[in-house]
Amino acid sequence: MPDDEPQTQTLNRGGAARTPAGPPPPQLSGAAEAPAPWLLRLIAVGLVLAALNLRPAITSLGALLEEVREGLHMSGSVAGVLTSVPPLCFAVFGVMAPRLARRFGAGAVVCAGMAAIAAGLLIRPYIGSTAGFLAASALALMGIAVSNILMPVIVKRWFPDRVGTMTGLYSMALALGTALAAAVTVPLTGAMGGNWQSGLAVWAGLAALAVLPWIVLVRDRTPAPGQPAPARSAAASGPSASVSGRAAGASGQASASGPAEAPALRITRSRTAWGLACFFGLQATAAYITMGWMPQIFRDAGVSAGTAGVLLAVTMAMGVPLAFVIPRVAARLKQQGPIVVVLGLCGLIGYGGLYLAPAAGAWAWALLLGVANCAFPLALTMIGMRTRTGAGVVRLSAFAQSTGYLLSIPGPLLVGVLYQHSGGWGLPIALMAGLMIPQMVAGVLAGRDRTIEDEC
Repeated sequence: MPDDEPQTQTLNRGGAARTPAGPPPPQLSGAAEAPAPWLLRLIAVGLVLAALNLRPAITSLGALLEEVREGLHMSGSVAGVLTSVPPLCFAVFGVMAPRLARRFGAGAVVCAGMAAIAAGLLIRPYIGSTAGFLAASALALMGIAVSNILMPVIVKRWFPDRVGTMTGLYSMALALGTALAAAVTVPLTGAMGGNWQSGLAVWAGLAALAVLPWIVLVRDRTPAPGQPAPARSAAASGPSASVSGRAAGASGQASASGPAEAPALRITRSRTAWGLACFFGLQATAAYITMGWMPQIFRDAGVSAGTAGVLLAVTMAMGVPLAFVIPRVAARLKQQGPIVVVLGLCGLIGYGGLYLAPAAGAWAWALLLGVANCAFPLALTMIGMRTRTGAGVVRLSAFAQSTGYLLSIPGPLLVGVLYQHSGGWGLPIALMAGLMIPQMVAGVLAGRDRTIEDEC
């Protein structure tokens, strides 16, 4: 990147001028430098494109679940297993994200994640068996899992003074991708001759597009702002300014996950971390039940397949504006409990309406459940707010999301079992509504004004 070298040299000379005794110590080289504007813009574009791909693998399947069940000869219970695969993969593969980021860099991991999403979405519709469909889905969901974990990490690392704004931006993109897949998968399938395989495979193209900006970031070794190089890099760099710059650049990737600080954090001792993990898990349970089963609920109530897909899209689309607004509001509050309660009450009302009049009030229930699903960007915002350090946000993001997704695994599966054995949606909807209560309790606990560093 030759165009950026003059600017780097000027900044280095400026750093030396401020330290009359000589060049800056190697462990601080590049740590306080502001990243190039083009790099921040590229990271922002990469975040948006990555976020657009974090849910279409799930909501496109929800819109065509009945066709997939018939095509692969699935029972309701097996379909319940299928809707439980996303949180299972997020829990299993999410714990790998911090270690992978330390070794290869967050940009490289997200790039590989986008490639895995594209490959999985392209392969799974044509593999011809339930086991193969699950395996290909797991490949795509593995890419989603590691990217899920690293989104708050990248925001905290590169935009430390704009956590609420950038979290809102990629949360809005995530909601947009979710809604887009729910809304257009059925019409696209119809336009392609009613072939559900083509309707699912088309989303691989969006994931392939998201790979492009991260390819550039894989090669970038600019240290993150405010991230000092580890002492090991300082010793290896020597007095040479050029070697120091390269060592600092390489350590920038490692410091994003804070290897020097991580051992000091015993995150399982933190009540805030557990509260956030439970809150994340319960909101994930509601989200994956909604994405996997809500179209079927409306279709069983007499709503057409196309309209049911649009209703799911409306639910997901509510996150587009609110996912941008809620993190900004939450970042200005010391405690986020009031927002948690408002979102939970919207969920309770929405589920109540879905139980009593699923078809008559379908649009209202879709809107209310869409508001309730905005607990996800709120949880991501609290991950950034409940820590003081880069190491802390990596540990908390991995713990809260992986533990949360692990807790959410039984929900969609249990809904499928209850639906098949009760012959209706009364018991599943009652389960969904009941889970809103502990979600609000856990969210209020997680939203208290404290950091995990104070508790570990």
